[in-house]
Amino acid sequence: MTAPHSIQPEYDLVFAGGGSAGCITAGRLAAAFPNLSILVLESGPATKNNKEHMQPGHLIAHVLPNAKTMQHVISQPSEHVAGRRVDVSTGHCVGGGSSVNWLYYNRPSASDLDDWVNEYGNDGWSSKELIPLLIKVLSPLRVLSPKLILLKAETYEAAPNKPTHGYDGPLKISFGGHKLLEVSKQFLDVGVQMEKSRLVSDEINDFTANSLNRFANVPKWISSNGRRSDTAHHYVYNKNLSNLSVMDGCLVNRVVVENGVAIGVEYVFDKRIYESSPQDVRLVKARKLVVVAAGAMNSPLILERSGIGRKEILERAGIPVVAEVPGVGHDYQDHTVCLMPYIVDPSYETMNKLWRKDPATWETAMEQWDKDGSGLFGTSGLEVAVKLRPTADELADLGPDFLPVWNESFRDRPDKPIIWLSMIVGLPADQSALPPLDFIVPFNSLNYPRSRGHLHIASADPYAEPDFQSGFLSHPADVAAHRWAYKKGHEITRRMPSFRGALGPAHPTYSEGSAAAAQMAAQAPTPIDAPKLTYTAADDEAIDAWLRNTIWSTLHSLGTCAMKPFDKGGVVDPKLNVYGVKNLKVADVSIPPSNVHSNTYSLAVLIGEKAAVIIAKELGGSI
Repeated sequence: MTAPHSIQPEYDLVFAGGGSAGCITAGRLAAAFPNLSILVLESGPATKNNKEHMQPGHLIAHVLPNAKTMQHVISQPSEHVAGRRVDVSTGHCVGGGSSVNWLYYNRPSASDLDDWVNEYGNDGWSSKELIPLLIKVLSPLRVLSPKLILLKAETYEAAPNKPTHGYDGPLKISFGGHKLLEVSKQFLDVGVQMEKSRLVSDEINDFTANSLNRFANVPKWISSNGRRSDTAHHYVYNKNLSNLSVMDGCLVNRVVVENGVAIGVEYVFDKRIYESSPQDVRLVKARKLVVVAAGAMNSPLILERSGIGRKEILERAGIPVVAEVPGVGHDYQDHTVCLMPYIVDPSYETMNKLWRKDPATWETAMEQWDKDGSGLFGTSGLEVAVKLRPTADELADLGPDFLPVWNESFRDRPDKPIIWLSMIVGLPADQSALPPLDFIVPFNSLNYPRSRGHLHIASADPYAEPDFQSGFLSHPADVAAHRWAYKKGHEITRRMPSFRGALGPAHPTYSEGSAAAAQMAAQAPTPIDAPKLTYTAADDEAIDAWLRNTIWSTLHSLGTCAMKPFDKGGVVDPKLNVYGVKNLKVADVSIPPSNVHSNTYSLAVLIGEKAAVIIAKELGGSI
């Protein structure tokens, strides 16, 4: 058997993982320090110039069960999700989630980032220090030294001259290469008519409370010529960085630590990518630094296989303790999502025919994209949204389970929404068992779940299934928020002119005689001025049961290597150093100490850029 790559025995910097944040940090450092050799080991496949990654509309390829670009991590059964095992996927390719995600451009509020400083003592991570990593801020230091001006991440093509957006970065943001679909316009129009206090806006990403309770056509991490803005192509590929080596199909087993210092990593060629590759464990050394950047679902497992973690977990797996850091793998969190499929009139354009691979639709869409990036392949099918924060009149609708959480975490923080309500203009799944209908899928995503889980190794085998508990819906406030948002979404969708009924098995089952049950059978739109449904206590129980049977992950996993004080369960300090080990950092979405209401790609961009600044300074330079 021949090894798929020739890897040198030693590099200056070694990255264990080449996902969204890792590509940014490695690419920035390689460009800033051309004399340093940098190695990135990514367990998934390469993505360079692959249309399945470059075309936004092709993202359906990555949700199929046999996709090698996604890693599926299956949770333990839980009573909170009706005894189910929940599948939480994560990007498994160069570029990680940025190469396979749904491309929504959704940034956090300023207070989300400030919480990391105010509540957890992470100096240097406030909104005033992080937001400039996304946008160009002129500084008097520029006159003295241009190198002191940070390179920014964003080029905002959606609109000119927005003060909180960047216009000179590698990642482009636009409305994509396809026009806003009619069904999306209907969601906006009906939403505004139903929600009198919530207006339409062209800006729901300015980091402030002004972005809340506004319906919007949402920009995406897509260029105006229909290309995905992933970190692999925009920070690593095509950059002519001769000192940067990115090796796909390399599964990191552990970080090698000698006398408290990380000296390198052990890896194997991933047999899921290179099926006939040799499986002997190999060592590559790092002269200066090891950076673990394998994401929230893999970084804690690498640390634990390295002997860094909670003592009893390491001993159970037969791994000697190198550094006892009990917070590793603790406090897993995600943005749980409630999907609500509906049938729409087939005369309206949606993504369904493309995702069913209808030959004529596929051919036309491919020709359009090849020509100029337009057409269905130039969009992701996620177009409209509203960040919902309850008004004073609506608080009672959320019920008593949510009120304590509101008082503690939301009441005095006006820039925090509780729910992200949006819509997919198609059914992103295998439709072979369904009649050839056209679907839309409104969904609500919980921004700050109180539920927590964990992620730990179950053995020393890097291929072994981990001990994963999602924790989904283990806190009653999370159930209450999803229930409230489901009702909101249903009231809007059933009034859309394109509405032709709910996909019954995918919605709550109400008792006979219930007004909600009667409406669920409707196959025509409800008049705008019809009264809203009144739900009984039994109806609410039916919704809650349905939630526990169907709740899913947005694939926004984070927090498993939290950046906070050691005695509060922290794994890394504000400089991203792993407690108890020198020359070892973690730099990915496993480090946020608390959740934010953005998608994790926005976080990965911030973390990747910030990590590059931190490491560059320690190397004696700047970016």
